Amino acid sequence: MTISLLASSPNLRATDGYFEHGIGVKANGIGGAGVAYPQDSLAPGTNPAGDAFVGTRADFGLTYFRPDRGAELGGDFSGNGDPDFYIPEAGVNWKLGPKFTFGIALFGNGGLNTAYTKPIPALGTKPPGVDLEQVFLAPTLTYKITPQHAIGISPIIAYQRFKAHGLQNFGINDPGYDNSYGGGVRVGYTGELTDWLTIGATWQSRVYMSDLDRYKHLFAEHGNFDIPSNFAGGIAVRPIPKATIAFDVERILFSEVNSVGNKVNGQTFAAGLGADDGPGFGWRDVTVYKIGGSYDLTDHLTVRAGYNYTTQPIPHDQTFFNILAPAVVQHHITAGLTWRFSDNWELNAFYMHAFEERVEGSNNFNNANANLHMQQDAFGLGLGYKF
Repeated sequence: MTISLLASSPNLRATDGYFEHGIGVKANGIGGAGVAYPQDSLAPGTNPAGDAFVGTRADFGLTYFRPDRGAELGGDFSGNGDPDFYIPEAGVNWKLGPKFTFGIALFGNGGLNTAYTKPIPALGTKPPGVDLEQVFLAPTLTYKITPQHAIGISPIIAYQRFKAHGLQNFGINDPGYDNSYGGGVRVGYTGELTDWLTIGATWQSRVYMSDLDRYKHLFAEHGNFDIPSNFAGGIAVRPIPKATIAFDVERILFSEVNSVGNKVNGQTFAAGLGADDGPGFGWRDVTVYKIGGSYDLTDHLTVRAGYNYTTQPIPHDQTFFNILAPAVVQHHITAGLTWRFSDNWELNAFYMHAFEERVEGSNNFNNANANLHMQQDAFGLGLGYKF
């Protein structure tokens, strides 16, 4: 599996802002929690130290994702011109002795897609929409300080592409996809304090990306679209040997990237689209709460359930530009299972539903008070192999 394979699949995951609600089929089944509860070789997407505890294994997953999104601005507009999305992921981890592991994880960090079915006069003369896709490749090294405590580091190699259309009113004449490359780092710690309590913490730097030159007159800082930093802490409790309950709290700093965080108002419009202080999407930083649990029904079958809540990134006075990115969902429920059908092989699955959320626009610049709505469903299947 390659980065080009992942990038060929539209990667719309507007769940926690535009970040994935979880990385890996197993983590997705428990609301995305995984900072202190690594379950497979996709663990570096949440906390690289987790690879120290998953053993030598490989994992592959494919998620079917179906969002329902749209906006109201002088009429009702459906953004569901592209209704179906397929998102692959893969990871492998090798135990290199009692202290070290090395792994590689490839996954979608997040994305956004809208494809309106008819023109929105306030934006342009053609049906508008955007497609943002972000892919991370994370080689990961872990070190066990003691048998119960580990640290990990994942240099991040990032790829993204972006396309916008239907924005003729802003001088954007459908330039097509533009590609961007960059890098950052994620570090983490996982510690088994007792046989029933594990803790974890992780931090990801801002991922610095090359500019999207075709959109230098749209995004602030002349086409810059860096990926914001984030950090999280988590605990995992095993009240009985067959059950684990995990809880994470994550903070995503969307506002540190001007093209995402700058507000749309008279001052930013005066600076001009594409200027350092030009308009962005006006997103706030968000806090994400993830809780879930797993239970081993038998030696072969594990079941999972979870809940994920994120604070609202889009203020009521910033809904106009977010017609293109109505990432307003906040409440997610999840379920999942693992069926171990041999000593080495397992089949994993999850389901996620994000309940419909609406943000009613008010006090937008030039009274462009769009109303936004979105709900989502996702279903994923994965295979795991223990060497």
